[in-house]
Amino acid sequence: MKQLKSIFNLTTLMFISMISWSQEEEVTITIDSLTNEVFMLTGQGGNIGLFVNATNTFMIDDQFARLSPKIKQAIATITNQPITYLFNTHMHGDHTGGNAEFNSKTTTLIAQDNVRKSLEQRIIEKPELNNDILPEISFSEELTLYQDDETIMAFHVHNAHTNGDAMIYFIKNNVIHMGDTYFSGRYPYIDINNGGSVNGYINAQKKALMLIDDNTIIIPGHGRPSNKQELTTYITMLEDIKDNTLKAIELGRTLEQITTDTTISGAYDTDYGTGFINPERLRSTFYTSLKK
Repeated sequence: MKQLKSIFNLTTLMFISMISWSQEEEVTITIDSLTNEVFMLTGQGGNIGLFVNATNTFMIDDQFARLSPKIKQAIATITNQPITYLFNTHMHGDHTGGNAEFNSKTTTLIAQDNVRKSLEQRIIEKPELNNDILPEISFSEELTLYQDDETIMAFHVHNAHTNGDAMIYFIKNNVIHMGDTYFSGRYPYIDINNGGSVNGYINAQKKALMLIDDNTIIIPGHGRPSNKQELTTYITMLEDIKDNTLKAIELGRTLEQITTDTTISGAYDTDYGTGFINPERLRSTFYTSLKK
């Protein structure tokens, strides 16, 4: 058990180190126009969603604090309206790092209950932060906002990437932001230390699959915009790796044996294993989560 915790803590530290290192690079904010009203902004960290209509602007995630001026400049090329709502899909710093920079009298922050709890803990650990990073509105399971002729549904998915993940679905525009419950084109990072799990991750994606249709545009937490067909293929991949891992566990294989066993994920490593989470880390995560 100590070995499992040590290995997973190392993965978490490497993720944090990767974020810190990436913040030193020069960043360009790029914009994808997904519909007439919904946009995806890519820079460093989690993909930002932006909904803009005649009267309101709704933003999803905000990357890192140091990028806020660039992100604001990019948004200004789309709209000069103030941001009405800023929604955090979960607690990680590459999605919430700019909260204080965007929080204002005209902007209300929203997140799932566990996200606010995590950010409250972050303030305790980092006294230089203040309550400006905290959501003013939090919810347990579901929240619905009505923006003129658009209905925005936010819903909690349990123990997926973390314990506080939420997806946001723009019904009229038929666009869903899945946060880090979907890493398009790459293996996922499942944060077990913060409540994530393999089963919860797969179940979250299946919930999204039931909601969307063949024309839905998916904004992933990381990667390029996606669709139902690609998400379906992704779920098949995760379930196959899960089944292979469970069979190996039943045979009494150890963490080290599963981590080095290329047959468990080998069919997918070329297509999905070149991101931050390489095949070895993925297999380690699957073992750690499923062994529980």
